[in-house]
Amino acid sequence: MNRQNLLLNMFNAMLDALGPSRWWPGDTPFEVAVGAILTQNAAWINVERAIGNLKSASVLDPETLYALPEERLAELVRPAGYFRLKASRLKHFLAFLKNECAFNLNALAAFEVMQARDMLLGVKGIGPETADSILLYACEMPVFVVDAYTGRILSRHGLIPEETDYAELQAFFMDILPEDVKLFNEFHALLVRVGKDFCKRKAGLCRDCPLGSFLE
Repeated sequence: MNRQNLLLNMFNAMLDALGPSRWWPGDTPFEVAVGAILTQNAAWINVERAIGNLKSASVLDPETLYALPEERLAELVRPAGYFRLKASRLKHFLAFLKNECAFNLNALAAFEVMQARDMLLGVKGIGPETADSILLYACEMPVFVVDAYTGRILSRHGLIPEETDYAELQAFFMDILPEDVKLFNEFHALLVRVGKDFCKRKAGLCRDCPLGSFLE
């Protein structure tokens, strides 16, 4: 079986077992981007609380959030943890949106994918996973997002070395799979769900895992 068929079979096995992920949750692309920044080192349930605070305060739009004092922003996003650091990162991102996109996140999609990615990586506090999450989930640009769950699952299935870095892991998917935003979106979301619920760090629950048969 070639590698593309193998990956697509894994994708279909997860989708059949778990159903659609409907990820990334958010009412607007900007909300999705904010969530991508807040979710760094945080459980999603806590990010939801922080976003709920922003909505309750009626500040969840780029211009209003940009004008908000950083101390007030930090208090609103406190549930997401590292709240002062994340408020600072959001402010850097908002300054980027103001200067490069006139507060219109959709304008980022007018750039070539790698150019937009480089622009985001130039924002203080935004690393590869966050940048790629914004591009894929908020801007619907064809970038495959990878994370620790992705590396763990693929290495346990013998598809990559355990020490594979972010860029190599991302290239593994993007070199093999067809360039498809919806596929990239759902594939990453399913890998996260499998990683959280089955392919745990200390020991995998392989017997119950949707991908268990691929280890046989």
